[in-house]
Amino acid sequence: MIRSIAVVGTGLIGTSVALAACRQGVSVYLSDSDATAARTAAALGAGLAEEPPGPVDLAVIAVPPSKVGAVLVDVQRSGLARAYTDVGSVKTVPERAALNAAPQPACYVGGHPLAGRERSGPLAARGTLFEGRPWVLTPSRLTSPATLERGRRLAELCGAVPLVMASRAHDDAVALTSHVPHLLASLMAARLQDDPAGVSRLAGQGLRDVTRIAGGDSLLWADIIETNAAALAGVVRNVHADLTRLVPALDALAGHGTGDREEGLRTVVDLLDRGIAGLGAIPGARPEPPGHTPALRVAVPGRPGELGRFLGAVAGLGVDAESASVDTAAGGGFTVRCRVHPSDVCRIAAKLKADGWDAEADGGDAGLTPAPR
Repeated sequence: MIRSIAVVGTGLIGTSVALAACRQGVSVYLSDSDATAARTAAALGAGLAEEPPGPVDLAVIAVPPSKVGAVLVDVQRSGLARAYTDVGSVKTVPERAALNAAPQPACYVGGHPLAGRERSGPLAARGTLFEGRPWVLTPSRLTSPATLERGRRLAELCGAVPLVMASRAHDDAVALTSHVPHLLASLMAARLQDDPAGVSRLAGQGLRDVTRIAGGDSLLWADIIETNAAALAGVVRNVHADLTRLVPALDALAGHGTGDREEGLRTVVDLLDRGIAGLGAIPGARPEPPGHTPALRVAVPGRPGELGRFLGAVAGLGVDAESASVDTAAGGGFTVRCRVHPSDVCRIAAKLKADGWDAEADGGDAGLTPAPR
């Protein structure tokens, strides 16, 4: 049971933890080296910007990864809490500090909620930020079962899904899934710095998707990159190897140099195919394999405006209308096939049928006739 926590560091993540805990009736005490940030978090309803009257159940250290170890030593020496965790995105360095210097290493468990925003500071905080998101806990060899349980309980209070990993495995994983992607987004966004010939005015969704995360706090990200540099270096070397193959392939396709065009094209296709295969490993981002039949089939009358009305209807149900395929059906209508996650097919088909559409799970290529309306 957690009745009280102290949050040390009231930026985006710390304040979001505090807001989530307050919603669950937990007493929250806030502190920050920037007194204005702590007062701002308190004004948002995230707790009290004051010292707790006695040791709290759990202290949450929400400072940059390189500073977690020193803060942990200080707050343990002050007797701030009965157990301690942090929310930094690098875990090996704080764990090493806890084992080597903390007065009570058994009372510390590393933590990392895998959630965030492009904005920083307490005003960007949300009490719902962690709902449904993984929250990694990295107990050391000395972490007590009671401390691990308090870390797990904090994650659950915030609506997150607690996962237990070794600190090194965590750092290797986030290097690939978070830290290097941020670097690559920054590298791509940096190409636009001089805005050659106003090219940024032509920015489409692809560029926006690739560069979206490049706007994070540069000092915080520099701290993260420095603290997890060893894991990042391995991933960046692999990316560099692919780029080293890609440059001569592009030169060959452009007719520059002595490279073979067919070999260059094979290299490009191989890289693109590997990207498609890798995308399939991300939950919720699986590309449709060749020849795959979408999961929902609907007959739409051919009357003017009906197709647009149908696409609006499925978009309102969370279906990606832009991915739909349309074929002409008997009677002048249309057969529309939509990609829908298998777990949602029955629900969405039932809703469409209730609204008068002729919808069913797509199990074949037999023609459909538009439903009378």
